[in-house]
Amino acid sequence: MADPMPDIKSTARKALDWPARILFPPVCAGCRRHVSQPGVLCGACWPKLRLLERPWCPVMGTPFIHHMGEGFLSAEAIADPPPFERARAAVAYSGVARQMVQGLKYQDRTDLAPWMARWMLRAGAELIAEADVVVPVPLHWRRFFRRQFNQSAELARAVSQLGGLPFAPSAVRRVKLTRQQVGLERREREENVRAAFRVPEEAEIEIAGRRVLLIDDVYTTGATVRAVAKALKKGGAGTVDVLTFARVLPGDFRADESATI
Repeated sequence: MADPMPDIKSTARKALDWPARILFPPVCAGCRRHVSQPGVLCGACWPKLRLLERPWCPVMGTPFIHHMGEGFLSAEAIADPPPFERARAAVAYSGVARQMVQGLKYQDRTDLAPWMARWMLRAGAELIAEADVVVPVPLHWRRFFRRQFNQSAELARAVSQLGGLPFAPSAVRRVKLTRQQVGLERREREENVRAAFRVPEEAEIEIAGRRVLLIDDVYTTGATVRAVAKALKKGGAGTVDVLTFARVLPGDFRADESATI
């Protein structure tokens, strides 16, 4: 005879969930219309989300229009090799993805982080499979004090939990209070974050010789993650991979639309 307990428990959970769903109905992660379950997009927002798919540059993660052959590198990867080994992003930074990033960062929508992280796991499956530790791009302590949270750390925490990886939020420190990257051109961004990050001595043991998965919300020009990757490798990391929720694709960059820290 089948054990009735699983059905009873399932029914009890649904009964307990019912008041919460009435009081706090799930809303679309993009526009906040009511939807059937938390963390999904409504029918109007889903077509506005561009998931990044293969074929892409094996180093930069930027998508190719056509398959270019195994190991074919983008012009960016050849002309300006990054200090990290691989970069991947879940979605293009436009439309509803931009709304989600700005909701997380500027509207305290930390509830979005676990759902955004699920898409990141899909895009960065190969990186997560080989990673030893997850590290977020840090905020300067003054900016953290004003904002009360770090959106990159929220994403990194969710990625570490979903991927079953150690989370090291203090492995790298922002030692220079930089200007906001919003409105800066590529060279200005690079200069702005130059020598802005450092691995504290007490944190070196967390990354020594390990493959670090560096997490940020948006990859725009790559200036920030390049600077952090250099600091991590100087601090003893074996290799660094980068995983972001969104990516500004080459040719789409407009300084006034940046939302990176």
